[in-house]
Amino acid sequence: MAKTKPFDEHVSKYEDWFEKNEFVFESELLAIGGQLPKSNNGVEIGVGSGRFAIPLGIKIGVDPSTKMSEIARKGGIGVIDAVAENLPFDDSQFDFALMVTTICFVDDIEAAFEEAYRVLKPDGFLIIGFVDKNSPVGRLYQQHKKESVFYRIATFYTVDEVVFNLKKAGFKSFNFTQTIFHNLAEIKDIEQVKEGCGEGSFVVIRATK
Repeated sequence: MAKTKPFDEHVSKYEDWFEKNEFVFESELLAIGGQLPKSNNGVEIGVGSGRFAIPLGIKIGVDPSTKMSEIARKGGIGVIDAVAENLPFDDSQFDFALMVTTICFVDDIEAAFEEAYRVLKPDGFLIIGFVDKNSPVGRLYQQHKKESVFYRIATFYTVDEVVFNLKKAGFKSFNFTQTIFHNLAEIKDIEQVKEGCGEGSFVVIRATK
């Protein structure tokens, strides 16, 4: 069952996070943008309010949250009410698919990756941005999980776990970048984006079909 309740009930709290953590958001945006192919034929799975899709120029998204979708539509995103495990698209339709922190909230990560694989064209990319479970921010989120209306229902993953599930779905040729090298409260400017993983709390993986 789609985990939409906190996103429908706490829209302003969700949006406020991006305002309060603008440099964290800008850093994540930079890391994701660096991994996107130069193509207009992409979809964001778990588009939310369009925070990432709008600045990245992605015009199509799926999300099961009614309230989030309303905001994204106002920003010009064509949002379809659907979940990651059952995408309403034909096979081999997109050049790339993006998932930002979506994997934390899917019911079945295997099914979600299989569906992403299905809707991508041959040699298409799945780009995943997420907080590494083993990172400083990841550990902090888990410690305070019950205090957050969003993260209390989240499942956190390590980089190895994400790669394992991507390989299971058929993906190959992985590229890693990372950002967020400080505690969120300490970040007063855009963080650098570095190759690889294991240092930054926010990791972007680009996998090829």
